[in-house]
Amino acid sequence: MNATSHQSRSFSRRGFLGLTAAAASVPLLAACGGGSATQGGGGGGAGGTIKFWDMPWATPAYNDAAKGIAEGFSGANGGKASYQIIQWANFYQTFSSAIASKTGPAVSTGGGFQAFQFEQQGQIAYADKVIDKLKSNGQFDDFLPGVLDPFKSDKGYVAVPWQLDMRVFWYRKSLFEKANVALPTDWPSLLEAGKALKKVGAFGFTTGAGTGNNYANHSMIMMMVNNGGGVFNKDGELDLLNDRNVEAMEFVLELVSNGIVDPAAVSYTTDNMSAQWKDGKAGYGLFQVNVPQRVGDTSGDLLVADPITGPHGDKATIVFPNNIMMYTNTPSQEASEEFLVYYLGQLKQLWQKKLMSALPVFKSITEIPEFADDPNNVKIVKDWQPIAKTFASQGNTLNANLAALDGGQALNQFSQTIITGKSDAKTALQAFQSGLESVLKK
Repeated sequence: MNATSHQSRSFSRRGFLGLTAAAASVPLLAACGGGSATQGGGGGGAGGTIKFWDMPWATPAYNDAAKGIAEGFSGANGGKASYQIIQWANFYQTFSSAIASKTGPAVSTGGGFQAFQFEQQGQIAYADKVIDKLKSNGQFDDFLPGVLDPFKSDKGYVAVPWQLDMRVFWYRKSLFEKANVALPTDWPSLLEAGKALKKVGAFGFTTGAGTGNNYANHSMIMMMVNNGGGVFNKDGELDLLNDRNVEAMEFVLELVSNGIVDPAAVSYTTDNMSAQWKDGKAGYGLFQVNVPQRVGDTSGDLLVADPITGPHGDKATIVFPNNIMMYTNTPSQEASEEFLVYYLGQLKQLWQKKLMSALPVFKSITEIPEFADDPNNVKIVKDWQPIAKTFASQGNTLNANLAALDGGQALNQFSQTIITGKSDAKTALQAFQSGLESVLKK
């Protein structure tokens, strides 16, 4: 399994939380969530060792490298760190059980909204002192624009981002040449390109809503924010029926009615989507970074497209900023902070070894040859990252409710309804809003 396919399969790291929609508001689980999570003392083992829990973000080579980084930590007072892999299957229960029994980590990666869920339960240590240390050592200025903002709460920084799971439009150049049509620059030209691609046997809005596939979900939210809309308003209140969202979904329904979305997409897994891209059936659509590597196409024919402009001049996409969090149960808060600063400083190694299929959060890593030699990477950093918004849009700050949104049944049902054309935009959005209201924490 290559790194990118592994990354895609484990993308449910966020969606899983949505499947347990009330997870953001339930008390900590008391039952054991996995035998590997309950060894050692709270937050650290013998001698105050910092326990760092990490997820299988890519191939095993990634975890081997991350383990080497973690175990290379040497604190000012002789502190050390241990490394443990937590599988994505039932990961929230694994963390919850261990935290409840005070056998959890001191520092971890994890689900994209996990830190905000555990913050509600008083289990997260704020990272303000880490940010201060990054300012003093110059690393703070190395962050890409805006990546820290979603983690700043009224009480402090809930976590620190370390990689960005971006969604961008890709296209197959030869199909556009065969269809004799220009690349889309706005919604009308996206519609025209889709019609032209259809004539040569390709789809102009490639997506999927099958088991474990969240790309239809992401495409729907992306089109909303690309029109200045979003699931929430600037105050974090549900706002699905705003005019911009309705307009966006009416446009997607127009794509569907013109056969620009594959009628079978409702059942497509990410592997099905990858096959479409590899086999020349996908001409244009939203996907992750490193699509050529993911699908095994080294022809240079799969390229990152330009962002498109919405009807009112908006340009945007969505991003999932994966993060590292610290917990209040630790042998030493100072040691946790010291370890996190150290670990962030070593992340470059993971991209130098080409183990990551995500964007780094540091500008300096985007400039290393192993990353910058790929023109698609350069284009994503230059053109897409600055306009990326989170699922909190139109707001900016992440929160625990987003776990119930991303991958939850309300969003899945909404996306399936839209890409099959089984409802008008307003009715689908109303059902989506009602579904979310039933699971979101008040």
